Amino acid sequence: QVQLVESGGGLVQAGGSLRLSCAASGRTFSSYAMGWFRQAPGKEREFVAAISWSGPSTYYADSVEGRFTISRDNAKNMVYLQMNSLKPEDTAVYYCAAVYMGVAGTLQGPYEYDYWGQGTQVTVSS
Repeated sequence: QVQLVESGGGLVQAGGSLRLSCAASGRTFSSYAMGWFRQAPGKEREFVAAISWSGPSTYYADSVEGRFTISRDNAKNMVYLQMNSLKPEDTAVYYCAAVYMGVAGTLQGPYEYDYWGQGTQVTVSS
């Protein structure tokens, strides 16, 4: 069982930056692939970024490639999403997700993940 708690959301002007954090419980955190998803009002949950259990492989949605960076610190059971050059269309609730190993899929579908955090709101003003 893994519990995930996101933090770091808030209100920022367009062009600004935020860093989201996801704290995970459990002694086998390093064995989990981690992902970030977001959901805007009236829209489906969409993939943002993912990182493999081993760390070296990262994946990004086209809409955030070059602006967002996902990273993990297995010693601290933490996953981060650094978001730069934020745009109003980045406004959404951001969710952290985990899947054990995560080697069977692309890590880009929400159905691939077994554990989810409660979400943190990110609002980007124009």
